[in-house]
Amino acid sequence: MVNNKSATQNWLLEPQDIGVRYLALRDLLQAGGKELEDARVKAHIEGPIASVLAKMNDEGYWVVPGPGYYPKYTSTIWSIMLLAQLGAKMDAVTRIGTACQYLMDHAFCEAGQISASGSPSGTADCMQGNLCTALLDLGCQDKRLDKAFEYMARSVTGEGIAPMTDKTAALRYYAGKCGPTFACGSNDKKPCAWGAAKVMLAFSKLPKEKHTPIIDRAISAGVDFLFSKNPADADYPSGYAAKPSGNWWKLGFPVFYVTDILQIVEALGGLGFAKDPRLERALNLIRDKQDTSGRWALEYDYTGKTWVDFGPKKAPNKWVTLRTLRVLQGAGD
Repeated sequence: MVNNKSATQNWLLEPQDIGVRYLALRDLLQAGGKELEDARVKAHIEGPIASVLAKMNDEGYWVVPGPGYYPKYTSTIWSIMLLAQLGAKMDAVTRIGTACQYLMDHAFCEAGQISASGSPSGTADCMQGNLCTALLDLGCQDKRLDKAFEYMARSVTGEGIAPMTDKTAALRYYAGKCGPTFACGSNDKKPCAWGAAKVMLAFSKLPKEKHTPIIDRAISAGVDFLFSKNPADADYPSGYAAKPSGNWWKLGFPVFYVTDILQIVEALGGLGFAKDPRLERALNLIRDKQDTSGRWALEYDYTGKTWVDFGPKKAPNKWVTLRTLRVLQGAGD
């Protein structure tokens, strides 16, 4: 790994990249006071956050009303995920609270699922985990979010959820979210590590005082699953493919349902395993992607597909570098 910390930080702090500068001050330098507050305000009114919010309907949705899964990747679900990854906060812009309220009113189901269709059958681990993470990061205080976390834990352990074949049960699995331990219909009903990474990332951000016994059991099961293989190899069940997706080793921004090994390390690190020797190979792979200037490239992107573009593919990228340095900092680098 290149020992170019100061130069890399100075690059991330360049004033023209408002959003990255704010998050680098907050997360890497752990700055405070007027400098951080000024950057925070500017990021919300001039940066990418403002660009995404400018596309929001006054009622709180993007593109079309309803749960907001389609069209990818500009409708409500994706826009809320993107805002969270950009560092947006409800207490900085009240319209973000309007969007969170709209999402919960239209995508949340009574049993706790957050659904692409608004009905219980429309949930999946990747979406549930992504949105639970996003809503927490945005500062959402909706009490329904507690129920969403509780359902997510049950969906991992299987406690209180009937098989998908039991169509008379009040709470059951469906064709998409089809069984415990991250089983997914899109992964040939096998456990999906992409979904697992999202769910565990969400649990890593949940305040300890909100952990219930079933949430702790779900975390334990998820940690066991992600460590059942070496994250550097990512040879988790791959459903319809003969080998793991090559996207595991492509660091990207933003991160939606496609997952990279950096996010596995982030999730496990957030749960207290940042210095676990089982992560060392994955960390070394991530370190080895650094260029001679101390930067990381954008390898997986959504250019032209969402509201903001984040730089050319295969070029050094501030957002990917920020993601990486957060994780490496947690690992003690």
